[in-house]
Amino acid sequence: MDIYEALKERRSVRKYKTDPVSEDKLKSILEAGRLAPSWANKQCWRFIVVRDEEKKAQLAASMPDSNPARKAVGEAAPVVIVLCADPEASGKQDGKDYYLLDSGLAMQQLMLAANAEGLGTCWVAWFDEAKVRTTCNVPPDFRIVALTPLGLPEKQPSPRSRKDLSEITYAEEWGQPFTS
Repeated sequence: MDIYEALKERRSVRKYKTDPVSEDKLKSILEAGRLAPSWANKQCWRFIVVRDEEKKAQLAASMPDSNPARKAVGEAAPVVIVLCADPEASGKQDGKDYYLLDSGLAMQQLMLAANAEGLGTCWVAWFDEAKVRTTCNVPPDFRIVALTPLGLPEKQPSPRSRKDLSEITYAEEWGQPFTS
């Protein structure tokens, strides 16, 4: 799958088959995350691969009942990846904490690679960080940025509508229409 196809076809998957993820695919997906760009090449992110059923249940318990990804994390997906980042190992400028961008880039690359491998993911950020920290024994100087379930989709979700390029792109300055 080429990059444009992976970008176009990626979906947030919340229903998974219980089939295991092969070690080769998992390593390739993690490698894609590892290769992401970061502030001064600091690579502030860390991935925790969770396959243990009890730990996955604890991760799900860190999420509100109304979180639509709760069941995917706790029961359905065979793997959950916990994305952590060290804020001090990344830049901060003009009030912007770049660890969020750095780790987000790593997770996006991981998610695109998963899609290219025929697997589903879903960005999950609505959880109790303290509970995830305890479940995964994350050091206090790291933040837990997101989780993603990872596995074979039970079904591929339909595409969601996206804003037209003309609605989100300007030429030279704000409000000036971009035309190509």
